[in-house]
Amino acid sequence: MDYEALDRMVSCDANTVLVARASETIVATLTLVLSPLPSGLRSRVEDVVVDTAARGQGAAALLTREAFRIAREAGARTLDLTSRPDRTAANRLYERLGFQARESMVHRFPIE
Repeated sequence: MDYEALDRMVSCDANTVLVARASETIVATLTLVLSPLPSGLRSRVEDVVVDTAARGQGAAALLTREAFRIAREAGARTLDLTSRPDRTAANRLYERLGFQARESMVHRFPIE
């Protein structure tokens, strides 16, 4: 990610970028997206990234709980995220935090 892409992400009003630090080093990030829709305010977790050396130390759980708090206080009706099936540890974490797998299909159209 270059500086311009980072600037677009953090300056977008719909995004809240959360970071976890160990001392002065960022060890994890999470982007929370709030979207006002006709069915109500929705929230979505995007791009949870944890440094390899920091995995298993609770950073992702901490950031996800903070995302819950922000979404709840904003009045969001739901908090969604997607995770690939092969991300076993991440999926176990999300289930421990109360996320429920949904019977749905994600469809994507490649614009490029």
